Amino acid sequence: MLNIIRERLHQGYRTLNYPFVSPTISPRFAGLPSLTPTSCRSCNHRACLTVCPTGALRVTAEGPELDMGRCLFCRACEQACQEHKITFTHEHRLAAYTRDALIVRGPAPEDMERPGIRQARGQQKRDLSLFGRSLKLREVSAGGCMACEADVNVLGTLIYDLGRFGIEYAASPRHADGILVTGPVTENMRKALLDTWDAVPEPKIVIAVGVCAISGGTFRGSREGCNGVESVLPEGSVDVYVPGCPPNPWTILDGILSVAWKKRIAG
Repeated sequence: MLNIIRERLHQGYRTLNYPFVSPTISPRFAGLPSLTPTSCRSCNHRACLTVCPTGALRVTAEGPELDMGRCLFCRACEQACQEHKITFTHEHRLAAYTRDALIVRGPAPEDMERPGIRQARGQQKRDLSLFGRSLKLREVSAGGCMACEADVNVLGTLIYDLGRFGIEYAASPRHADGILVTGPVTENMRKALLDTWDAVPEPKIVIAVGVCAISGGTFRGSREGCNGVESVLPEGSVDVYVPGCPPNPWTILDGILSVAWKKRIAG
């Protein structure tokens, strides 16, 4: 018993006071993209367009734009751009309420390193304040590679302590307030996802975690895949999109909190 007490004192308090304290993330982490809204004079972005494996980057009349819902955050475009018009910042708060809000068309905000509450991109499709005190989620791995699943699972550890926000994973969809989906939704998981969706009582929410769940990722267009959650569930059913391949655990936590907790925490 004395050894246990001694070790507990040695370990100290490990849970981070998130979101009021900025988490420590690896310097190699690729976060919110920052784009200079002008075309490259030397190649008109041909170099970075060619290396993008998922077609997340495109050039319009207004300049380049990057779809975080299709981006793997591999930094290939950043490395290929000779004029450094595309860079990836260290900002981990990437969640959005709408699909269009995932498209980056300009530079990142100057105050992005400031800790605290940052509103998710876009406007909420509906009032989610009902879930602001307690939320039970059923996690559905719809054909994922287990990278997103591992980062979702780690939120239960003492560093992140998901439970302190009143958020828990439910064993049964009938006991859940919504579903958290990872993976591109393979044909073999289509019915399972629909059955889970039907089993969750109304009102319910859907959180799409990872580029595969949002758009199909590298499996987009495959005959064995369904190009993400929105191609299977009813239109407009996704409430929060959390981009990344895989998203950092802090990015996922921020995305889950964006459902309703940010207003409560800020108050």
